[in-house]
Amino acid sequence: MKVVLDTNVLFSAVTYDGIPAKILERVAKGEMIGVTSPLLIDEFFEILRKKSSLSLEGIQLLQEEFGRLLEVVFPRQSIEVCRDHDDNRVLEAAIEGDCDYIVTGDKDLLVVGTYQKTAILTPAEFLQKLG
Repeated sequence: MKVVLDTNVLFSAVTYDGIPAKILERVAKGEMIGVTSPLLIDEFFEILRKKSSLSLEGIQLLQEEFGRLLEVVFPRQSIEVCRDHDDNRVLEAAIEGDCDYIVTGDKDLLVVGTYQKTAILTPAEFLQKLG
């Protein structure tokens, strides 16, 4: 199973101990493959630098860990489904990575529901689906 964890989910996973953290743990254990793109990685680390209390060294260690943990894809097609341009980048990564799921807290993505074969779920819905 392949899954894109949206940047808001990744941020919650590394800054709080909740459902997103449990999902990221399962990725780390190899229960599923986490997929991302260079644009999503850049967005995530930009948010992390602005909104977290992690040191620069901590952020660098996290970048190295994510490099080992997540499969990076390079989307070849441009998708314009969501009104927010950044949300389309999440869909592009999911399609390029042949993902089964996108996990997000973003309402604009959640209203899409499913795009092609990729289901779009909240962290709680995704964890419930995993059982």
